[in-house]
Amino acid sequence: MSTPHLLATFYVQDTQLAIDAAAVQEVLYGQRVFPVPGTEPSILGLMNLRGQVVTTIDLAARMGGERTVALEECFHVVARTIEGPVSLVVDNVGPVVDASDLVPDPPPDTMDPRLGDLVSGVHQREGTLLLVLDIEAATSVIDLDGESLDGAVAPGADGIPADA
Repeated sequence: MSTPHLLATFYVQDTQLAIDAAAVQEVLYGQRVFPVPGTEPSILGLMNLRGQVVTTIDLAARMGGERTVALEECFHVVARTIEGPVSLVVDNVGPVVDASDLVPDPPPDTMDPRLGDLVSGVHQREGTLLLVLDIEAATSVIDLDGESLDGAVAPGADGIPADA
């Protein structure tokens, strides 16, 4: 018997997304976020998680859209990353699903590059698409010049379109 591969699912607008359930530290509702001036638009600010400062990322903005739910009514999926915990602000949470029998497809070429750069795979499940986020790509902090903290250049920030 194989070990189950569990995915924690959540929604941003009508898009169903998932990350490895083992990467989820906790899910919170309606947390207070303290804005940080001068950050990129997808960085909402910081939140206090029992004395630990956690960066809060607006996943809708990171995906190239706008948040449609008031921040006070959003869920925070706190995920473990190599840099520490990060809060992904999402509209709603879904179930944990067993993806052991699902084989992911690569993101389609027609996917918006802002979203495609964050997605590691796509599952077709029960008539809908389940997009699996690359948690490190989705939470990498990009400064306003388009450089990530590890020196990589964000797609399109070098003047070359991401789909070129």
